[in-house]
Amino acid sequence: MKLNLVRKPKLESKLIKHIACDACGSSDANGLYDDNHTYCFSCNTYYNETDADELSVMRDAVAPRKQTMLEIKGQIKSIPDRGITLQTCEKYGVTQENGQHFYPYTDDAGGVVAAKLRRVADKTFSILGTFTNARLFGQQLFHAGGKAVTITEGELDALAAFQMNGSLYPVVSVRNGAQAALKDCKAQYEWLNSFDSIVICFDADEPGKKASKEVAELFGQKAKIVKHLSGYKDACDYLIAGATKEFVNEWWRAEVYIPDGIINAASLWEEVIKPEAKAEAMYPWKGLNKLLYGIRPSELITVTAGSGLGKSQFLREILFNILNTTKWNIGGLFLEESTRKTARSIMSLHANKLLHLPDTPTTEQELKDAFDATLGTNRVYLFDHFGSSDVDNIANRIRYMAKACDCRVIFLDHISIVISGQDNGDERKAIDNMMTKLRTLVQELEITLICVSHLRRLQGNQGHEDGGSVSLSQLRGSGAIAQLSDAVITLERNSMAQDDNERHQTKISVAKNRYNGYTGPACVLKYDMDTGRMVEMLEEVL
Repeated sequence: MKLNLVRKPKLESKLIKHIACDACGSSDANGLYDDNHTYCFSCNTYYNETDADELSVMRDAVAPRKQTMLEIKGQIKSIPDRGITLQTCEKYGVTQENGQHFYPYTDDAGGVVAAKLRRVADKTFSILGTFTNARLFGQQLFHAGGKAVTITEGELDALAAFQMNGSLYPVVSVRNGAQAALKDCKAQYEWLNSFDSIVICFDADEPGKKASKEVAELFGQKAKIVKHLSGYKDACDYLIAGATKEFVNEWWRAEVYIPDGIINAASLWEEVIKPEAKAEAMYPWKGLNKLLYGIRPSELITVTAGSGLGKSQFLREILFNILNTTKWNIGGLFLEESTRKTARSIMSLHANKLLHLPDTPTTEQELKDAFDATLGTNRVYLFDHFGSSDVDNIANRIRYMAKACDCRVIFLDHISIVISGQDNGDERKAIDNMMTKLRTLVQELEITLICVSHLRRLQGNQGHEDGGSVSLSQLRGSGAIAQLSDAVITLERNSMAQDDNERHQTKISVAKNRYNGYTGPACVLKYDMDTGRMVEMLEEVL
C-alpha cells in the first residue's frame, strides 16, 4: 500500500465522513472524500487507494487492518549530501534504491511495519505500510534505561545527532514532525521516561519550539531542550556545515526545562545587585510619600472616604502633580461629573482659582493659560461617559487609554457607580468581579490605576461625614477591594464641624501598603477655600 503526502485535499471533492488514520493512528482526523481519496488533517497524509476491496474496508471501518510485516528494499549506503556515514545508516537500517531512501519503523515486537520513503530529487516523503503500531524511529535499537536519550523531529536529524555524539547515546525521532510530537512521545512515555535525561532536539522554528515545550512538560526535570546556535535550524545543519563540535557543545549545554514563569533563584544575582529603582512619579504631599515611596507601575491604589469628603479633589491633586513633574500621559474616568466639570477643576489647580464655580471672576486669558498648561498639553485623556458605564465598558476604556493613548496612570472615580449599574443584584459578587478585572488589567498593561471606593455606613451615631475613623473592613463588598489593592489610602474629615479650620482639614492615612508594609497616619491636608487647593499642614501633629 502506497500513501502519498500532499499539502491539502482536493478542493473539488466533498468530505463524506471522518475515519481513523493508519499513518498517524488518529481515531477521527482522517477525512474520506466522495472521489474515494482520504486526507488526514493531523499528519497531512493523502491516501489515493486503487484497491476497491481495501477502500471498502476503509470506508465502512468494519474492522482494523491486520498488521503485516513490511519488507524494506534497497541497499545500505552512506548519505553524502547530509554527511551521514555508512556505519550510521547500518545502525538504523536505512536503505537506498533508485534515488529513494527508506527509513524503517518497527512495532513492539521489533518487526518492520512501516517506512518513510524519501525521494532525493524533490525531497518529498511517502509512507509505506502503516504507523498504527509503529514506535519512534530507531527505538528498537536501544534498551530502555540509561543516561540519556535524544528526541529529534525527523529521521535524518536522528542519524546526524547520533553520529555527531560519537554513536554513544540513543537517538530517536518522532514519526510525523512537530505537529504530532506530543502524541508520539505520550505513546512511548514509559520507554522515554526510563532514561535519566531526555534531550529534546527539535527544529529551531516556531512549531519546533512549541513542540519542545509540550514534550518537555511530559517529563518535568528530566527534560532538557537543545537551544540551537544562530544559523543552525536542526542537527543536520551542524553536520552539513562540519560543526560537529558546536553541536556536541550545545547538546551538553541543553538546559533543564523549567515551565514558563518558574525560575531558579540562583540565576538572579545580576538582577538583585542592581540598585532599587526609585518611583518615577510622586504624590504631592511629603507625608504620603514617606509611607508609600511614590507611585509605581503595575499597582492598584484605592482611595476611600465617606461621602462628600473630597476624594475627587484628592485624585485631581495627584493628577495635577504627575502632569507637572513627569512626562506621563494620564487618563481620567470621573464618572460622577461631566468632562467639562473635570476639565475646569483640573484647570483650577493651575490657576489657583475655583474656575468651576460660576461666581469666580476670571478672564479669557487666565482660562487660556490654565488650559494650555493642563489639558492643552495633549497628555490628558478623559472619558466622556455618556451612555454605558458597565464593568466591561470601563475595562475596555482603561485598556484603550493604556494601549492607544500611552497613559501610564489612570484615575477611576469611582468603583461604586460602576457596580450600581449592574443588574445582577449581588453587589458583593459584582465588586469581586470588577476588582479581579482591574487587578488583571493593571498587571497586563503595567499601568498605575488609582481608583475611588465608597464605604459601608457606620453603625451608631457618628458617621464618616462626622469624622468617623476608616478601616479596611468598611470597604464595600466581600473584601476584594482590600485584598487586590496594592495600597489603600483613607481620608477622614468632620464635614459638619462648627470650627471652620476643623471642617476643612482632612486626615490622610495608609490602611494597606503592600510595597513596604508601612501604614498609619500620613499627613493632614487643609482645603483652601480661595484657591481650591489641598495643602499639606507640615506642622500638624498627627
